[in-house]
Amino acid sequence: MRTIETKIFLGDSKEVLKQQLDNNSIDLIITSPPYADRRKQTYGGIKPEKYVEWFLPISEELLRVLKPTGTFILNIKEKVEKGERHTYVIELILAMRQQGWLWTEEFIWHKKNSYPGKWPNRFRDSWERLLQFNKEKKFHMYQEEVMVPMGNWAKNRLKNLSETDKIRDNSKVGSGFGKNISNWLNRDKAYPTNVLHLATECNNKNHSAAFPEELPEWFIKLFTKENDWVLDPFVGSGTTLEVAKNMQRNSIGIDIVPEYVEMIKSKIQEKEYVLFEPKVQYKTQKKINH
Repeated sequence: MRTIETKIFLGDSKEVLKQQLDNNSIDLIITSPPYADRRKQTYGGIKPEKYVEWFLPISEELLRVLKPTGTFILNIKEKVEKGERHTYVIELILAMRQQGWLWTEEFIWHKKNSYPGKWPNRFRDSWERLLQFNKEKKFHMYQEEVMVPMGNWAKNRLKNLSETDKIRDNSKVGSGFGKNISNWLNRDKAYPTNVLHLATECNNKNHSAAFPEELPEWFIKLFTKENDWVLDPFVGSGTTLEVAKNMQRNSIGIDIVPEYVEMIKSKIQEKEYVLFEPKVQYKTQKKINH
């Protein structure tokens, strides 16, 4: 059986990517970089008006290392500033398109266990964006791997089909989309929507914004096969690496915070991962205290 590799780098993502990763070597990138003005003690707290300028050199390297058939999933959320939503996420999407990325899809992560709350002019956010970018229009996507049970709606809806239900009924708005309801007869699974209903990570793993394991798992299923390479350039507590290993995918994680890297290395050693020790150690920002 082929050995699965898990590599962890301590350093600045842009520099590690530039010096350590080959062109066209990664099948899936999934990451959640620090949002604007967040995690100041660990990642510097990039200002919203500087966010695009900060991220583009990193996304340029990600574009280089991603395979033409690969996918980049970017978990990001704009902040509220002076009573309105900031536009840095929109600006980043437009700038990445100019850089050569294709913005092919947008998934929504519905945080189904978020606490209620209100402010004078808004309610608490319970969702985040997961933006999908690709290098080419044809990329690897294994949709059957994320199919879901048909649900109770099918019992009544498919019982008495009309004549229209038995043909491809094209959308009346001219979108090109159509459906043939009879195609779902005798099926027990359907394709999911682009809304993921997942709880947030409740025990924070000593990290302020840890992924729930189900999040990278879903995208790893959708866009990779066993022995493919998964990259998280802001790996944090290492959830992406753990999930990738359990799913028989090779993975690479990068983080600038020494405590996070040491925490992941400890997990790796306990679970007998293949550990990659970089020869070059990069300058890191001030350590955090838990």
